[in-house]
This record gives sequence, C-alpha cells and structure tokens, in this order.
Amino acid sequence: MDNRLLTIWNTFPSGTIRIEEISEVLRLSLKQSSRYLRRWDEEGWINFTPGRGRGNASMLIWKKDVEEIFEEEAMKQMDEDPVERSSKLLMYDWSNDSKMRLMNKFHSKLGYIQESEDKLIVPKRYPFFSVHPLEAADVLSAHLAANVFNRLVSITEDGEIEPELAHSWDVSTEKIRIYLKKDITLHDGSILTAKDVAECLEKLSKHGHHKDLWAPVERIEAKAPLVLDLHHPGGCSYILPLLSMMSASIYKENKGRIYGTGSFSLEENTDEKTTLAAFKDHFGERPMLDAVEFVQVPADFKGIYHSQNQLGQASSVEVEADSGFGVVIMNTNRHSSIRNKKVRDYLHWIIAKNRHTLRNCDPRLTPNDKSVLAGRDHGMRMEEVDRPSFTEPIIIRGANHTAGTTEWLAGIFEREQIPVDVQWFSFADTLTKHPKTLDVDLFVHGEIFESNQDFSFYHFLKNGFSPLYRLFLKDEKWNDRLEEYLHTPFHEWKSLNLKIERMLIEESIMIPLYYEKRKIPFASDIMNIKIKHFGFVDFSKLWVRPHI
Repeated sequence: MDNRLLTIWNTFPSGTIRIEEISEVLRLSLKQSSRYLRRWDEEGWINFTPGRGRGNASMLIWKKDVEEIFEEEAMKQMDEDPVERSSKLLMYDWSNDSKMRLMNKFHSKLGYIQESEDKLIVPKRYPFFSVHPLEAADVLSAHLAANVFNRLVSITEDGEIEPELAHSWDVSTEKIRIYLKKDITLHDGSILTAKDVAECLEKLSKHGHHKDLWAPVERIEAKAPLVLDLHHPGGCSYILPLLSMMSASIYKENKGRIYGTGSFSLEENTDEKTTLAAFKDHFGERPMLDAVEFVQVPADFKGIYHSQNQLGQASSVEVEADSGFGVVIMNTNRHSSIRNKKVRDYLHWIIAKNRHTLRNCDPRLTPNDKSVLAGRDHGMRMEEVDRPSFTEPIIIRGANHTAGTTEWLAGIFEREQIPVDVQWFSFADTLTKHPKTLDVDLFVHGEIFESNQDFSFYHFLKNGFSPLYRLFLKDEKWNDRLEEYLHTPFHEWKSLNLKIERMLIEESIMIPLYYEKRKIPFASDIMNIKIKHFGFVDFSKLWVRPHI
C-alpha cells in the first residue's frame, strides 16, 4: 500500500488536473510526481494522460477504488501483524469514515493481553522526547522515567519524605548522610553502590538545566559502599525534597545504554514502539504485568485501557487525573513594549475579563483566577486599566500543545484591536528553548506538578526548563526572593510560595489561566489503578482480575 496513492485518491476526483497540483499535494518535484503517476498507471490504478506542454491540463481517470482496497488490506494486516507494524497504517491519509473503522479495529489490539505473558498495550500519540531522567522535561517522558528509575527518597502530596533507594539518613545544617539499602540490583545485573549514586548526582549537579537548584550542594562523596555524604555548608533547607525529584533519578550508563533500578526496564524505544519489561529483581514489589508496550497512533486516536477479557464490551470506568494548569507568561526580558507595566496590566485585564470563555475552546479547561497552587486563593480581582498605545504588534509564541489556548488568546486581543503576531514553533523548540522562542512578548505555558506542590512550585521557578528561569536569573529583586527558600524550613514554604506568586501576578508577569483535568477510561476488571507522578498511572501496581 502506498500512502501517496491514497492521498491523491482522497484529494482529486477523475477529470482534468495539472501536474503542478499533484506535485504540491505530494510535496515532490514535478519529475518525481510524473514517475509515480506512470507507475500507478502501469499497475492499473489510474489512467493518466499527461497534458501537452508545460502547465497544460492532464487527464486523470480512476480505475479502482483505492481506499476500499487499501482498507480491506489494512484490516487484514491488523489481524496478522504486530501492533507496532499495523499502527503505522493509522497514520495514512484516510477519509474520516475509513479512519474511524480502522481505529475501532485497532482498539482490539490495545489493552491487557494474556498470552505467554501479561502485557498492557498503550497508545502513544507522540514519540517520547527523552528516556534520560536529566532530559525528561515533558510529562510523557517523565512518566516513562518514573517506571524505569528510582530516586533515593520520595515525597508525598502532604510533604512527608519516604525512603526509596535510601533506607535512612542523618540531616544536619551543613550536610546530609544517606544510607543505601543493601543488594539493590540495576537492570544490567550489577549491584548499586554509593559510588554509582555519587557519580549520578555529580552529573545532575553540573547539568545546565539543574545546576542552579543544586548550587547549595558543594561536594558529593561516597564514604563507604552504602554510605553517601552531600555537603551544603551554606545551608539547604530543601535537600530531601530535591532528592525526590524525577531529575534526581538514579541510573548507570554503560556502552551507550542507560540502566535504572525501577520496576520496569527499558527494552526498546523507537518512534513506532516503546517496550517496558517487568524487572523481576526489583528491590520492591515485582509488577504483576510482564510488559507494557506503547505503540504510535494518530493524535486524534481515542484510547482505552481494556483487558482481553472485555474485548468488544463496553464495561469501563473513568479515572480522573490531573493535567496541570496553564498560565500566560509575559516576557519582561524582551526589549519591547512588554517591559512597560502599563502594557502588561492592560493585557492582563483583557485576559481577566475574557478568562471565563476558555471552556469554549476546550471543555476540559476550568478557568482559574485564584492561584496555580491548588486550594489557594489570592482573592485578587483585576480592575479595568487605561489603554496604552500599541505602536507594534504583540508577538505571541504558539506551539502545537498549546494551539487552542494560543488561538483563544490571540482572538481576544484582536477583538480589542490589539495588534498581534503569532509565531509558531515545535514542541521540541519550546522545550529546548531555541533562541527564537525566547524573542517573543508572551505565551501560554502548560505545567503539571510532579507530586508535592509546595516543592514543585519552587522547582517550577528555579529549574532551567522553567519559562521564568531567565527572569530570576537576571533580575536581582527576584533572585533575592528565591534566596529566601534556602533558609526557610520546608514546612513554611506555603506562605513563601503564595507571596512570590502574588508578586508575579501583581507585576502581570505570570497570569493564572486554567486548571485542566482528563478522564482516562479503564476496563472494569483492571485493578489497583493508582495515579502517581504527573497525573499518570503507576504501571507497577496494575493487575487484571483473572477470568476463570
């Protein structure tokens, strides 16, 4: 099956046509397009008569129903081929009706499958950005990392520190001593030592996006095979929460591969398929699932976590999960009118008076005028301000993952006759902070906290991936505010977070926009569904009630 032929079938009916039109649709040269047309003519799909002379109309007559034949073959392949091969067929340029039939067929390939092993097959709409915990800045990659790696400690929503790879620790004002659990096996079969952990944390402390967070830690040293010291002579009130972050996952790199200690090991990772295999030597509880496979599907694919026992049945439950919050960030580092607080305040007021219409662009969004911190409310109401003069367009950054809210933002500004220029970038460019993505006035930013929101808020302000990183890096006033965290006991961070967030809102630098929830459908016999890091399912806890 040739997707180019299907594209032409769904674009052009029989009749006169110019070769230039076909070339444009196929994104090929005129010569390449002519070569394909001759081949399809020889194979009996079409009757093609080229026009005489450059630019003259040609004649295209269809001799077969391409989509009907291709759909029948695709259905057959879905029955016979592995999911990673048949999933590619969903990416073809089908008509809506054919695509829906094929996606419904493909549903039977997903979910829990019990053959020689218990396997969960999960749709992935985009490739994972990175499998390395230092680079896993997006939530999908972080979810993968959460299943492959462990941290020394974990932190609960309530701020309690719990042991993970560490079994205990001693804390003083100038250092923390960590005692590792015995006989922890890495995925390569080696035993974890304090030296491995020290090397891993040294890389983290020097990494460009994380080094500022780790600046208080001046020395890391392995004191014994299972004993590790982290020295912070100037004080570091957040050392234990810092060790609980996904970026502080412990791993070992060897011969181009990365190994963790998590309940699943990474067996394969391509754009088409990512496979996690249960790690039978996990120091904790061995997963009930033997494998989890992520297979590529189109972005509009509606997936469900179902079991083999319930294929073809509708019995399911929906689990609500947090998808985080959205804010508008005003880029005060740019040399433009956005540095003028009167301009920012006016734009802030326009956003505030239109915020309630966000549900029109996405019903999952709950307009938020309170705080990005759940359960908190500053009680602030934006009053009308005088309109400043706009001598140049407001440059808005857009990306696929914020397309709906970006278009909403541009729309409310245009209705107020504010000149705007939306510049679009890829998700990868915004994540890696391509220089052009920083030369904008404002943008919508989506964020989801890892677990405990009091530490996650500080992490959101301070880490190198943060949209506010350059503000706190270059502005002494804001940098001084962040210094307060170093010597404020962690249990007092709630008030500190609220104070800094209120300042950001009052300065019209960060404007709360929405909360987002999503509902994940599961077959009713999939048990122990736990939502963990970044609002995703903890695969290590899932199991399926046996069908007897």
